[in-house]
Amino acid sequence: MLTLSRRGMSSTLSHTSKVVRSYATALDSKDKYKVVVVGGGSGGLSVANQIYNRFKAAGKTLNNDDIAIIDAAEFHYYQPGWTLVGSGLRRKTEFKRSLQSLIPSHLTRIPENVQSFSPEQSAVKTTSGRTLSYDVLVVASGIKPNWDSIAGLPSALADPSSGVSSIYSYDTCDKVWKDVEALKSGRALFTQPAGVIKCPGAPQKIMWMTWDRYQKTGRGKDIQVDYRTGMPTMFSVKKYSDELNKLRIERGVGGEFQQNLVSIDAGNRKATFQKTDGSKVVEDYTLLHAVPVMGPMDFLKGSPIADAAGWVEVDPATLRHVKPEYGNIFALGDCTNLPTARTAAAITSQAPVLTENLFSVVDTGDVSSAKYDGYSSCPLLTGYGELMLCEFKYPFVPKESFAQYLGDQTKRRRIFYHMKKDLFPWAYWNRMIKGTWYGPNGIVRPKFS
Repeated sequence: MLTLSRRGMSSTLSHTSKVVRSYATALDSKDKYKVVVVGGGSGGLSVANQIYNRFKAAGKTLNNDDIAIIDAAEFHYYQPGWTLVGSGLRRKTEFKRSLQSLIPSHLTRIPENVQSFSPEQSAVKTTSGRTLSYDVLVVASGIKPNWDSIAGLPSALADPSSGVSSIYSYDTCDKVWKDVEALKSGRALFTQPAGVIKCPGAPQKIMWMTWDRYQKTGRGKDIQVDYRTGMPTMFSVKKYSDELNKLRIERGVGGEFQQNLVSIDAGNRKATFQKTDGSKVVEDYTLLHAVPVMGPMDFLKGSPIADAAGWVEVDPATLRHVKPEYGNIFALGDCTNLPTARTAAAITSQAPVLTENLFSVVDTGDVSSAKYDGYSSCPLLTGYGELMLCEFKYPFVPKESFAQYLGDQTKRRRIFYHMKKDLFPWAYWNRMIKGTWYGPNGIVRPKFS
């Protein structure tokens, strides 16, 4: 059974200033924590706060320096908001905060990144060479967009006149809106790569919003909108995929499947796609929205806690590492090999399950009855004032929260649109990353028998 023994040496650093405390921690002699969380993104912040709250609720309150979050990032972003920026609905600065400002005083921040893992010693090494040991490790390091995976993409994104943009970056999400508004006629081409990406519905969300913008501004007859995806269908859940493909045909949006964007010639406005048989096709464009290939973080690749592809290996129900000898390791979010869509919504259901099982392992030596059913959600914008709320679980089958009240969720509704545009950003900043938002359960923490 794991134990949370009290630290032998207390810190002498002042905790009156969060900033001073954060950066002083890196110089502190404390190198052992009860819980170490790798990553200060949506998963890391959510679960770190939930862990603290769970122990406190059980009358086993942790000390203010028992939980450490390792992350060198200066800023934290609400990434689902970038689609709203690309659609001209919000300013991107609304979705950016100082990471330090989001970490409460009862959590310690170590402003570094992890370099390697030593699970046999229950330790991680940071990029400065510092070794930190833990009783329990939680990995929430996210996913890496590989911008260089598409030849010519980085330079095209940096060129304000290229017509190439992407909602998958804070730096470029506002360029999407500028390019959309600048286009008066021609061809708008939207792409999605095969394989794992974060929020797999986002590439077509921005496409639908762009299509609708052109209809509402009288440009629809002069601009052809086309979709090129490396996936075999419009969406991984058949029910929603069928409806989205029907919508594509009704709206006259061209579609080609199992074609991956491999290079961009921005000077000549040409994009090269590769088919599954290895052959290539070159397409002309006036506007191009590109999505990079994505994969695990470099420090996870080849590490002992990752699978052959570089994702953290966890049990799909308990979120505990699959190797018994690594029973004090958990993971959630985009960095895992969980067979579900990588979304913020998925994290809202994963975090309470992970928290309950971590608490149980520490308290009793074994996981609890808490199980993650694979819930994820894609609030799929299909136009201004309408949204198809796709909700599903393992193995990519619908799990709809509102169907019993509103009917089939393939129907596009304004109320869902305002949830995406207004409610979810509020809930994220005020609830989720503070550990008090539980997805379909709202503000009520799920109970586990």
